[in-house]
Amino acid sequence: MTEKLLLYGGAIQQAGAVRQKAEQRSTASDFMEMEKERGISISSTVMNFDYNNLRINILDTPGHQDFSEDTYRALAAADNAVMLLDGAKGLEPQTRKLFEVCRMRKLPLFTFVNKLDRPAMSPYEIMDQIQEEFELETYPILWPIGDGDRFKGVLDRIEKVVHLYKKPSARGKKAEVVQISLEDTEALEDMIDDSELFEKLIEDAELLDELLEPLDMNRVLSADQSPLFFGSAMTNFGVQLFLDKFCDLGTKPMGRQATLKADASKTADKTEGMIAPEHEEFTGFIFKTQANLDPKHRDRLAYVRIVSGVYEKGMKVSHNRSKSGKKYNLAQAQALFGSDRSSVELAYPGDVIGINNPGNFAIGDTLHTGNVNLAFPGIPSFSPEKFSYIRSPNPSEYKSFRKGIDQLLDEGAIQALRQRNDDGGGPLLLAAVGQLQFEVVQARLKNEYGVESLMEPLGYSLARWVDGGWDAVDKADADGKLFGIMTVQDRWKRPVLLFRNDWKAAALSEEEKYLELKPWSEPPSFDN
Repeated sequence: MTEKLLLYGGAIQQAGAVRQKAEQRSTASDFMEMEKERGISISSTVMNFDYNNLRINILDTPGHQDFSEDTYRALAAADNAVMLLDGAKGLEPQTRKLFEVCRMRKLPLFTFVNKLDRPAMSPYEIMDQIQEEFELETYPILWPIGDGDRFKGVLDRIEKVVHLYKKPSARGKKAEVVQISLEDTEALEDMIDDSELFEKLIEDAELLDELLEPLDMNRVLSADQSPLFFGSAMTNFGVQLFLDKFCDLGTKPMGRQATLKADASKTADKTEGMIAPEHEEFTGFIFKTQANLDPKHRDRLAYVRIVSGVYEKGMKVSHNRSKSGKKYNLAQAQALFGSDRSSVELAYPGDVIGINNPGNFAIGDTLHTGNVNLAFPGIPSFSPEKFSYIRSPNPSEYKSFRKGIDQLLDEGAIQALRQRNDDGGGPLLLAAVGQLQFEVVQARLKNEYGVESLMEPLGYSLARWVDGGWDAVDKADADGKLFGIMTVQDRWKRPVLLFRNDWKAAALSEEEKYLELKPWSEPPSFDN
């Protein structure tokens, strides 16, 4: 889908498929070796293009549930979200998880039902499924005419125009389109050339107009109603129409709530405030870091979503977790297009830029100008479900192994846990949402750092952070409440408990409320 949006946005001339054949191009958004080998997206990527006098920033996220945490982080930087559904499968487990994040953030949600060129569920079934499971009302804007081999095109219910498609002359090229007014029934029936589909189209159009509540943009912007589109990205049916409608309906860059401190002292009062895009000082937050976009130079990049002000080349910024007075020179920022980069002199609210990461920047950090210290809400880490020790089998490679592990951990590709009071010399425990994350870490260590690694899995299935702190952990341990539970610390040296099953975690949370167990954690807003 991303490739086709780039195609119609003019950013590329020919789209590739994620699961590529020999004669097809690889996708612009998938550039890691493992992505190309397996034909799946494993990391979110940023791409932008100009379309109809607008700058469109696409945060393309992995669809596989093992990499859902990368998607959670990308959603923190988004102003709108597109929920992409398979027309034959409807809602899938990872879709449900991501929807909850969208609802929590009140993100306007656009729904695109894809793969109508294959046999698909009834559009009414999909609408009912979304309503029942998400309590989200949908408003169809593009309505399908048939599916599978009989997929003819879509009805634009806003304009009352039917768009009938002809297959493009070459794979990956734009589709040819014939437009006919819905009221021109004689010509429409002739062009559809299928009396059953024609009659169903007319019936559906009348039924939808009678039964559905009108499109309410206030409800869309508050995530209570979702514009619904049908099409086929593979055959380029409905993609440009979706892009046009999205540009008309989507929200512009929004402000963010922030915690403000008048000075850098530990005792300074903190207040909450809204940082609007019009705020004169530059502010932005880091939602992703990436190592080795250019393996030859071993570079490290931080992805910054600009919230307010203007980025100017060479500007100096403060960092919410650095010491007072410490400034960082943003000598060069880059516009991102997958693994390709180009220098930018200016960037504005809503833009995503890449900046050099000196090693001090982490996911969730805030950068800003001005005298008032501020921090946007941290980006949470969610409960991992897989745990494994990792070590280097070759002592001579340990330095490269450690460098690779440190950089991958900085990216948030995986979480790291250690024994209590371990400052880095003890065994490293990796924690992941899914097994594939471990495989990605091992593959990247080998491909990008030239080192082998060994994994030793543990039999735990979920983690809970202890908001009550170490004193609460010590009390529970002294009372014999932590039998069969592993106690470790996260990168901020905060207590984490590992459980073998949901029942044990739920029981401990209910019985020992002073522990204040949480299934997610946020980094501290300020270090000092």
